[in-house]
Amino acid sequence: MMQAQALYDWAPVASLLLLGALVALGPTAWVWLRHRAAGPAPKMQALRVLTLFLTFDLILFGAFTRLTDSGLGCPDWPGCYGNTSPLGAGHHIEAAQSVMPTGPVTHTKAWIEMLHRYLATGVGALIVVLMLWSWKQWWTQRAAAKAGSVTVPWPWLPTLTLAWVCLQGAFGALTVTMKLFPAIVTLHLLGALGLLVLLCIAAVRKDGPVEVRLMPAVTRRLVVWTAALLVLQVALGGWVSSNYAVLACSDFPTCQGRWWPEMDLRQGFELWRPLGMTAQGEVISFAALTAIHFVHRLMAWVVLTALIVLAWRLNRLWLWRSAARLLAALIGLQLATGLSNVVLGWPLLAALLHTGGAAALLLLLVWMMTICPDPATQLLPESAVLTRARA
Repeated sequence: MMQAQALYDWAPVASLLLLGALVALGPTAWVWLRHRAAGPAPKMQALRVLTLFLTFDLILFGAFTRLTDSGLGCPDWPGCYGNTSPLGAGHHIEAAQSVMPTGPVTHTKAWIEMLHRYLATGVGALIVVLMLWSWKQWWTQRAAAKAGSVTVPWPWLPTLTLAWVCLQGAFGALTVTMKLFPAIVTLHLLGALGLLVLLCIAAVRKDGPVEVRLMPAVTRRLVVWTAALLVLQVALGGWVSSNYAVLACSDFPTCQGRWWPEMDLRQGFELWRPLGMTAQGEVISFAALTAIHFVHRLMAWVVLTALIVLAWRLNRLWLWRSAARLLAALIGLQLATGLSNVVLGWPLLAALLHTGGAAALLLLLVWMMTICPDPATQLLPESAVLTRARA
């Protein structure tokens, strides 16, 4: 009989932190060499953009980890059977794989899971660098401003980002130790998108004044509400994926050949329960999985309508036409990949693109809200915006 593996084994934590620092060292060195003739501010801005890009990649790799059922490839945290890599855990993995050849623990799945953790640790290290530099700048500016009694705002955004990534790491640990608990997996996804939002705001703000574009108040409110609807839809999508409910409806536009299939909404949206089970310890019903899928599908129509209306309104504004076209392209991507997931049986590429498209949509909406934050600007009528934009 195999000995039970402890859920938390802190033996490899020092080596994992060192490995994360080494992962972060590559991008940092590349930024410094590429911008060696520039000052510190452009270098740090390049590092912000690169961290944002790597975080986007981390979200896609996290989706890949989930979609390949590799989330329990190493059943403990933060290492793999108490080792820094699957190489040192080979005999443990062999023993687990001999009992269950297709998983959840195999050599391939262990490497996928650990590569995800390495990348996450590297992103965390980059965020530490950004925060330390921001605090150094704040201290320098504060010392220079003392004589003029000027208040220098403290770097709350990079500090919040570091706190957020630590919380996200805790949810990553719980994802493993609570055996893919659907609520934890969904919160982990939402936390990743929240981190992406914070990094996007930091990248747009840079170290100076934000570029401001004119936008009518009605349109900006539509951007905000559309972003809120999109986050809700992402949460529903995470709930579908974490409960493996994608294939509950394999036809479109109907579900199981019906416009309104048999559903168990109460059981489907019972939030605190193990994977595949109810809170009472019973196997979750197919009607509950159908409810999870179908609610996500219904909400998709609401979000799709809001996005189309927003793209139409933006296309009427000269300064925002390129954003409108990008928004339209992302809408098309989400529609195509969402349909592919249903009618083609959840292909891996389509599922990854669907996750990436949702993240890209949220980034675009956050960028819009960040570069038109001035309430006074929003009081302008739409006709004034159109006139000024074309002048």
